[in-house]
Amino acid sequence: MMIAKSVRRLKGYVPGEQPKSREVVKLNTNENPYPPSPKCAEVLKTFDLDNLRRYPDPDCTELKAALAKLNHTTPEHVFVGNGSDEILALAAKAFVENDEAIGSLDPSYSLYRTLADIRNVPWKGNELGGKVSLFLWTNPNAPTGAWAPPEFVAKAAKSFKGVMIVDEAYADFSKGNCMELATAKGNRNIIVMRTFSKSFSLAGLRVGYCVGPKPLIEALTKVKDSYNVDAIAQRVALAAVKDIGWMHANVAKVVKTRERTRNELEKLGWQVAPSESNFLFAKPPKGQKAGAIFAALREKNIFVRWWPKRNVRDFIRITIGTDQQMRVLIEALQAR
Repeated sequence: MMIAKSVRRLKGYVPGEQPKSREVVKLNTNENPYPPSPKCAEVLKTFDLDNLRRYPDPDCTELKAALAKLNHTTPEHVFVGNGSDEILALAAKAFVENDEAIGSLDPSYSLYRTLADIRNVPWKGNELGGKVSLFLWTNPNAPTGAWAPPEFVAKAAKSFKGVMIVDEAYADFSKGNCMELATAKGNRNIIVMRTFSKSFSLAGLRVGYCVGPKPLIEALTKVKDSYNVDAIAQRVALAAVKDIGWMHANVAKVVKTRERTRNELEKLGWQVAPSESNFLFAKPPKGQKAGAIFAALREKNIFVRWWPKRNVRDFIRITIGTDQQMRVLIEALQAR
């Protein structure tokens, strides 16, 4: 069996650990600690199994219409994917030539670099010029939680000749977002991407979407799988959109807990980066190593995220859980 050289060289993306035990305090993958809208459960209870013998709507027509209304645009400017990760992979196909490159912030979501490797093109950190034809900008950023205002993003996109995807996975936890850039008249190269995994509490569903100029949305549609979003996922996601108040209430709880946790960590001597997301990026007190704390917490069944890479190894990323989960974390850190 022959395997492409680029695949043989590839270091695949490593997702956060998913422990099987329910006893774990899971603060490592930025999942929402609160359940999705009860309307999602109603869909699952009443879903007609006869629909499963037919292919799903290839255009996600109803879901697109609801998302277009939510974001003050029209359906032809909306694309729905099997998670936002699929949209990123499709963008690497649609907007990058073989002699071009993919760029992103550094540090940022490590999948971006993996996508460039899969596509067998260079990845460039913090570079908007040169050969870069697709720039992936997580805003708020991961793993830092930093947020760039729309006017700053718009200025960068204006001078960029390629396609800029503003990955707003955490935008609902933030003080602002860039969606108006995607829907603005005259926008030629900005796509704003969202996911149902974070604020909607539907990480297990695998639905994401993006909004952008019609030609770019049409390009993504050309390269997608015929039926990329299954019938159940379309219906559940639609139910979540129709109960937007439930999502906003969950977000408000997470943000309140985030700020309280930040204060408690700072009292313990931690340096905590400003965050507009559902996580904190924090450096332990002087004399304590992030990697050692990560391992010690894991021994106590408290899972956070740590990377040994040079530019982030002094920090751990802590997903915001319930108030009770965060108390367990703080008590564990106080006991060190």
